[in-house]
Amino acid sequence: MNINDKLKQLDITLPPVATPAAAYVPYVQTGKLVFLSGHIAKQDGRPWVGQLGKTMTTEEGKAAARAVAIDLMGTLQAAVGDLKRVRRIVKVMSLVNSTPDYTEQHLVTNGASELLGEVFGPQGAHARSAFGVAQIPLGACVEIELIAEVD
Repeated sequence: MNINDKLKQLDITLPPVATPAAAYVPYVQTGKLVFLSGHIAKQDGRPWVGQLGKTMTTEEGKAAARAVAIDLMGTLQAAVGDLKRVRRIVKVMSLVNSTPDYTEQHLVTNGASELLGEVFGPQGAHARSAFGVAQIPLGACVEIELIAEVD
């Protein structure tokens, strides 16, 4: 099954690239690598505000991370023209807005990692970091950046 068919099967429509909120670009390609800037979780088009361990559960955070992965794929498609050009999702870095005693950032980030694996198959398996942070821009609960290799 190709990537577009998989997205259809999952009832996922990729969004257009969001306008950057500060002085940066949404993506940069150098050689065969595409670096996507951090994308914050959004719900109904607005920042998905919350703090894991205080106002959000791990499952809610996982859903937010999945939503970020959908936005990231939309940006990646805009960057390369067609997701079938993606040879590998290389790295994902996740920042989770969480309380000092919250320790399930890795489970929150699984929301993005699992979806990338489902959509890209073995090429979606990636290296990853997941950090707990004191705050994310606009109060968002999760921010994720991604590096992909393309042909």
